[in-house]
Amino acid sequence: MDAGIIIQVVLLLVGFLFLIKGSDFFVDGASSIASHLKIPTIIVGLTIVAFGTSAPEAAVSITSSLTGSNAMAVSNVIGSNIFNMLMVIGIAALLSNLLMEKSVLKKDLPFLVAITLLFAIFIFIGWDITNIEGIILLIILAGYIIYLIRGSKKSKNANDVEAAKFTLPKSIILIIIGLAGIIIGGDLVVDSASAIAIALGMSETLVGLTIVAIGTSLPELVTSITALRKGENQLVIGNVIGSNIFNILFVLGASSAISRIPLDSSMLIDVLFMMGVTILCFIFGKTQDKYDKKEGFII
Repeated sequence: MDAGIIIQVVLLLVGFLFLIKGSDFFVDGASSIASHLKIPTIIVGLTIVAFGTSAPEAAVSITSSLTGSNAMAVSNVIGSNIFNMLMVIGIAALLSNLLMEKSVLKKDLPFLVAITLLFAIFIFIGWDITNIEGIILLIILAGYIIYLIRGSKKSKNANDVEAAKFTLPKSIILIIIGLAGIIIGGDLVVDSASAIAIALGMSETLVGLTIVAIGTSLPELVTSITALRKGENQLVIGNVIGSNIFNILFVLGASSAISRIPLDSSMLIDVLFMMGVTILCFIFGKTQDKYDKKEGFII
């Protein structure tokens, strides 16, 4: 193998390490600050944990958009969402039955299906995601977060606030270090993945759908397996659904708001497959209010 490619592979792995540890520090710091501010645990799980584990996708896609690697910005999100639904839920369901809360089945999962369809519609309208469409996605995200906060205040878990793990100053330092790691890692992953793609004659779309998507989805997989070991099955579902929502609304929204993202019709199969996977997981969840081992194997 050419020495230049080996160097780029090493930089890619280093970038993934920065992304994963950076998002880990970010989640710990943000969760601790949320506890200091008396934000309910349910909100921490659905927003901070889910969004924090999607920070690598955000860093990669936004960096790709800024550097003109638009195909990677979109394919990273599509590949990550597919990986989250198939690998994370699939592996978790094989290890343990994943019970679904009624609120997730009635609200959050249908919402994910709806915005996935909206994303597909935006693409099929003109084979691009415009600045206006990006802003629309960001507005929808803001509305969803407001809805979650208001809903949590009315729920029986409104007073369920975990004790802070760290002091406020340490929490802020963790967030700063985490964000720095995410930004540095995002730059390394995009630059090295693009270099590898060019050297091997691969398209940015293929690299984004495979290497980059799987690499940036590792935090979701690690977080979910850790949650299973601790008996927190609901965190797995919330993490995957929240991460996929964040990927579409924030990652794509912010990327396209910064720079219009033109797409190639060759991505049709990828988009349709992502839609199919999302709908399949919705159907499986609705049938028995859970994902069992058989469904995990199919997924």
